[in-house]
Amino acid sequence: MPARRSGWSATTSRCSPTPTSSSPRPARTRVRCATSYATLARDAGDDALARRAEAVSARTYELSELLVDVLGVEDVGAYYPHRVTYHPTCHSLRVLRVGDRPLRLLRQVAWMTLLELPEAETCCGFGGTFAVKNAPTSTAMLADKMRHVLGTGAEVATAGDASCLMHIGGGLTRLRAATRTVHLAEILASTQAGGGRAGVR
Repeated sequence: MPARRSGWSATTSRCSPTPTSSSPRPARTRVRCATSYATLARDAGDDALARRAEAVSARTYELSELLVDVLGVEDVGAYYPHRVTYHPTCHSLRVLRVGDRPLRLLRQVAWMTLLELPEAETCCGFGGTFAVKNAPTSTAMLADKMRHVLGTGAEVATAGDASCLMHIGGGLTRLRAATRTVHLAEILASTQAGGGRAGVR
């Protein structure tokens, strides 16, 4: 998909993606973006593969969507005694439209202090190849995001998108900031027995 979105349609049209439906069919699937398979397959002129990919997409859920909407769970029994701020990523907001589901899950985490992030819905500046092609703009957007994150006093910045966390985390590391980035799934998987130390030194 990065190649397609960067204008290299001729290259991506030669790709032959294999959707996860080629494996034994689970009742539910949790992957990053099953719709990408359908798009690439259609570009390649493989309508049968596109239909298979669309079938996978129909039973594919983002993590917070799976927990809140499908399983009906908001309190997963997590324990995370740290100050945390949440960055709602562009993909989760504008494509997956997960809304407040991640926040509903985070609010139930035992002993965690959830801090509101100013201008939370503003992009962090990554956007895949955007950060390479438009480095000065990307860096400026990252600086704004880091300023807001650090202004909360949080120990941890979390999100549901690993690429955004990589971008923000890399910037914070270069600043030698104490704040770390930790994926939403790691926080939800943290338990008191495990010390609730995911991503925190």
